[in-house]
Amino acid sequence: MPRALITGITGQDGSYLAEALLADGFEVHGLVRPHRDLASSAIAHLVNDPALHGQRLFLHRADLAEPATLRRALLATQPDELYHLAGPSHVGLSFELPESTCHGVAFGALRWLEMLRDLPRPPRFFQATSAEIFGRPALAPQDEQTPSVPVTPYGCAMAFARHLVGVYRASYGLFACCGILYNHESPRRGESFVTRKICRAAAAIRQGHQQELWLGDLDAARDWGHARDYVQAMRLMLRHDQPADYVLATGQLHTVRDVLEVAFGVVGLDWRRYVKSDPGLLRPAEPARLVGNTAKARQDLGWSPTTSFEDLIREMTEAEVRASTDSRPSAS
Repeated sequence: MPRALITGITGQDGSYLAEALLADGFEVHGLVRPHRDLASSAIAHLVNDPALHGQRLFLHRADLAEPATLRRALLATQPDELYHLAGPSHVGLSFELPESTCHGVAFGALRWLEMLRDLPRPPRFFQATSAEIFGRPALAPQDEQTPSVPVTPYGCAMAFARHLVGVYRASYGLFACCGILYNHESPRRGESFVTRKICRAAAAIRQGHQQELWLGDLDAARDWGHARDYVQAMRLMLRHDQPADYVLATGQLHTVRDVLEVAFGVVGLDWRRYVKSDPGLLRPAEPARLVGNTAKARQDLGWSPTTSFEDLIREMTEAEVRASTDSRPSAS
């Protein structure tokens, strides 16, 4: 039975990836922070399945800041594939916590690469990076050859991690790949991210639990895809005959206003009545025209996204409506 090790298994991408690998017949191992509450995580349904947990799904307590715990997990599991998804993921917060962001992203990648180069049979390695490495690109769409000119601490850290993977791939022959991930969302997205924040607010306002929604730049545009599609590309990358980096995107730009239109439309409300502008939510430096060209992934991997922007936001909003309804106290 092939074996995979996932860091960040309790998050959005890690949970979808775990489901996909289990469906593929893999034995899946995941690293979990020492005090992480699994009951509230995105893999709670997998942990609660006795046919999976302890049978083909195994969790290991480890800390990315403690290399010894990572090394022990790596040696104990001896995976065929290693997916490194864990680390800071909030771009805006990286301005407030630049040192911890850079340490978690850049040195997190370095620790794994250093451990892998010492193994006689290192696993195939996937490193999650971000379109934030491109910053404010002069041309759109961007591809794997677009220069890295990040404008956020998060983007700088991701650029460092991406280049490290290339160095270790060329210098030590590691089968190491980077996914240059554009924004990817789902009902499992963290509540602080704007798409989830909007979908959650639309449901709450419809239910009468919230009166208004404060947002920053409504004209900010992103290339938004579904996380479920993107983890499929991660798997294909590690099963290709040659390691390489790939842009994973939809190739389409949508604004925050577009998210509002779809999300509030699902619940039958006009978002203009409820959304307020908060200048304090604007970033010091906002990336622009970040839209990806996935020609290489389409040609090499046969991959393309399957979920439209409208279906993505609709799925997220409907999930919030169900959660809001399920959380209402029952009538006595």
